[in-house]
Formats: sequence, C-alpha cells, structure tokens
Amino acid sequence: MSDPDPKRQMAELEARIAAAKAARAPGKSHQEEHYSQAHLAWRMVIELVAGLGIGFGIGYGLDWLLGTLPWMMMLFTLLGLVAGIKTMMRSAAEIQAQKLADDTGQTNERARHGD
Repeated sequence: MSDPDPKRQMAELEARIAAAKAARAPGKSHQEEHYSQAHLAWRMVIELVAGLGIGFGIGYGLDWLLGTLPWMMMLFTLLGLVAGIKTMMRSAAEIQAQKLADDTGQTNERARHGD
C-alpha cells in the first residue's frame, strides 16, 4: 500500500500541488485589479479637471485682454467642461472595448483548452 520510494512520492506530490495552484491562480490578483480600477478612475477625474482648468484659463486670459470679464471666462469654462466630459466618455469607451476584448480572449483561451 505504501510506496517504498519517498523521492518519487515527493516529486508526485509537488507536481500535484503545482497543478492545483495553476488551476486556481486567476489572471490578475484582487490587489492588481483594484489598483487598475483606481488608476482609471483618477485618469477620468484628471481629464475632467484639466478640461475645466484649461477652459477657465483661456477664458480668463481673453477677458483680461479684451476687458469683458466674466463673459469669456464663463463661456470657455463651459466649453472646457464639455471637452472634459467628451474626453472622459472616450476613455470609458476605450476601457470598455479593452475589457470586452480581454473577456473574449479569456473565453477563447478556455475553449482551446477544453475548460
């Protein structure tokens, strides 16, 4: 009942442990996924704030040059908001397309291996 060769037993056990770890290991750990989502959220916030800041700066500069304070500032701040939202939406679409491609790739990889 007991195998007399302990080295062979140990090698078989290590092989089984490695196979079990490989089967349970996900593509990304929870920490990596969380970091990735936080990074994407900050990217979108920065895009929105940058659009507002640039629009405000251009509007304030034009108002200072033309002496029309606050009209250009209000107009360009709104245009900056629109540009920031448009950039955020483009980033969201890009991220969604990448996520869809990753999910489709994982599905195709599983189909090839018969899982």
